[in-house]
Amino acid sequence: MDSISKFIADVSSWLWDWPLLILLFGTHIFLTCRLGFVQRYIGKAIRLSVARDKGSHGDVSQFSALATALAATIGTGNIVGVATAIALGGPGAIFWVWMTGILGIATKYAEGLLAVKYRTMRKDGSIAGGPMYYLQYGLKNKKLGKILGILFAAFAALAAFGIGSSTQSNSIKDAVFTTFHFASEVNIFGIIVETKILIGLALAIIAGLVIIGGIKSIARVSQSIVPFMAFFYVAGCLFILFTGYETLLDSIKLIFHQAFSLRAAGGGTAGTVIMLAARYGVARGLFSNESGLGSAAIVAAATRTRNPVRQALVSSSGTFWDTVVVCALTGLAIINTGAWQSGFTGFNLTQLAFSKIPFGETILGLSLLMFAFTTIIGWSYYAEKSIEYLFGRKSVLPYKVAYLIMIFTGAVFSLDVIWNFADITNGLMAIPNLIALILLSGVVAAETKKYLNNIDKHSDDKIISH
Repeated sequence: MDSISKFIADVSSWLWDWPLLILLFGTHIFLTCRLGFVQRYIGKAIRLSVARDKGSHGDVSQFSALATALAATIGTGNIVGVATAIALGGPGAIFWVWMTGILGIATKYAEGLLAVKYRTMRKDGSIAGGPMYYLQYGLKNKKLGKILGILFAAFAALAAFGIGSSTQSNSIKDAVFTTFHFASEVNIFGIIVETKILIGLALAIIAGLVIIGGIKSIARVSQSIVPFMAFFYVAGCLFILFTGYETLLDSIKLIFHQAFSLRAAGGGTAGTVIMLAARYGVARGLFSNESGLGSAAIVAAATRTRNPVRQALVSSSGTFWDTVVVCALTGLAIINTGAWQSGFTGFNLTQLAFSKIPFGETILGLSLLMFAFTTIIGWSYYAEKSIEYLFGRKSVLPYKVAYLIMIFTGAVFSLDVIWNFADITNGLMAIPNLIALILLSGVVAAETKKYLNNIDKHSDDKIISH
């Protein structure tokens, strides 16, 4: 078992090293240039995300789709991932986290546009779309597109068992014990039961009640929780920064200095400070906002929108909120409090930063709980559409049952192997999606030119039945 765990860890480390990071970051840069720095329309994107698109067709509103995508992306990566990036790459990692957010806006834009353009309507009237569909119907080589679409869907369905369910419930369990100091066992009618079993059961039941209702139920819950949880957490970060405002400018200078420092890294670690900062900052930033993974494109396809560019802009705003705002504030809070020098990593590092303010640990614990739960329900939809693409509608219910079992399992058992497995499947998801984004970049550019300047005057709301 130890040899299997080591093998999986080695594969994860190799996959998320420079080759994939360069491919992802390079795609961000390529699309940013190809689309004429579409990031400059982020203000319009935010306005569109809260506006109704009348006369359009789809399963959910644009705001609901954005909330669902944010539910899946704003999660443990914003709290644990950012802290890990700082612990391993130093303060300079935050600069690179931030850059993945800024440049990743273009990639998330392209995913949203292609998702709407190549979405399809099922016989029951429901809408399906995402990378597997724009791979199958967008690429000129249909055979290659179909193969890549199948691979993406398979990796997404597998990734959901890790990043979507078990790892999130494990994080919730840890947050409950750390924040609220629950006893490890409870006495129920004379029977001693481990608390983590009860947590796992509660999570599986609550998530099941949401997931069983499909995208409309998931979107309804997401749009109710996401704005509140984001405001709650951001307010905590801002309060930490306000209490330490005198050193905030020095912290920002430190981030930029170490982001480009060429001095050798200490502690016997090979490489320079800039290499470590870039590697871990880019890796954790990509892991958090999922730009390039293609996951958010699945829910983007279900939106009621007048044309592909409208939804593309709305989708791109998700990366802005997730990484440019939330991840950056987490990093600044950790650095400005001096917590980054403690030797802690992961959740404990962020917890130390929040301990500097009244009720900070409670705010952090509740935030992590909400972040992780919304990730569970958001990723369930990604998984549902992926398994439906592979095996049809009849396969969805058995998969949902398996997904709920993994939620319970994650709260009860150790997950070192699952974390690494989730990293591998996430990385493998990205490869076929990035191929599609690069090969179809001309389509994205043409659609952008067609609609962007007259986004509210032109309509092309046609959903193809394949």
